[in-house]
Amino acid sequence: MRDYNKSLPSTIFDIFNMLFMLALSFVFVAPVLHVLFASFSDPVELTSKTGIILWPSGFTLVGYRIIFSNNAILLGYVNSFIYLITGVTLSTLLSFMAGYALSRKNLLWRNVIMFLLAFTMFFSGGLIPFYRVVTKLGMYNTRWAVIVPTAVSPFFIIIMRTALQEIPPSLEESAKIDGANHLTIMFKILLPVSKATVAVIALFSGVFIWNNWFHPSIFLRDRDKFPLQLILKEVLVENDTSTVTKSGMDINQSIDVYKRLVKYCTIVVSVFPVLCFYPFAQKYFVRGVMIGSIKG
Repeated sequence: MRDYNKSLPSTIFDIFNMLFMLALSFVFVAPVLHVLFASFSDPVELTSKTGIILWPSGFTLVGYRIIFSNNAILLGYVNSFIYLITGVTLSTLLSFMAGYALSRKNLLWRNVIMFLLAFTMFFSGGLIPFYRVVTKLGMYNTRWAVIVPTAVSPFFIIIMRTALQEIPPSLEESAKIDGANHLTIMFKILLPVSKATVAVIALFSGVFIWNNWFHPSIFLRDRDKFPLQLILKEVLVENDTSTVTKSGMDINQSIDVYKRLVKYCTIVVSVFPVLCFYPFAQKYFVRGVMIGSIKG
């Protein structure tokens, strides 16, 4: 219900605040709309335009036809989903199990392990030792080189441990009286109760894995193992569109005409899965993140 007793300064502040938030929203949304509408624009008109595009110029799907007619993008999509599903499953499972173990008050050397985990968040061995470890383990140029090194995150373990410590001990005690072991307690008692935190860890891990191009660029040499983000890096950073502009083009036009269009279409294709999944997991953010941030 509208409050008619507000003072004039309060009303002016509300109006200014609304206008400011609208302007701020436009600043955030305008680049997204620019990329989206540019991906549907005619390549010739797109090349001649400058500034923000807020409506397609000469609507066409030729850019997406070029993208999906090339095996590099399709194979990159398949590889990204392989890394995503495997990595998220492994990261969530290990974080939950480690968090459960560290939340036990009778765990030997629990404080020492927590110190070592926290230490790795601030100090690391560096890129060269990391590269040598992965190479010596025989994972170079394999899919495991992308999945295994990022499977465990100290940050996720600490969040999971804090969340499990918030659960009343009476739940576990009643389960132990009925003869439940640690696996039963973990997966049948504590997992359903802490699903909000698990969902946040899965989402954060999934976004990181989907956007990760650095590890694949170091450890992968076979193009049939490249994730989608590595293809996107070649298109945007190295300005190499030959990977995705070998087919689906008008032979009467130069390949340079399509370069800008292909870049925009590749960006849309790469972020589309995240944009579709993000809203459904948004409801878990506040509860899941706050559980891990209130207590340490």
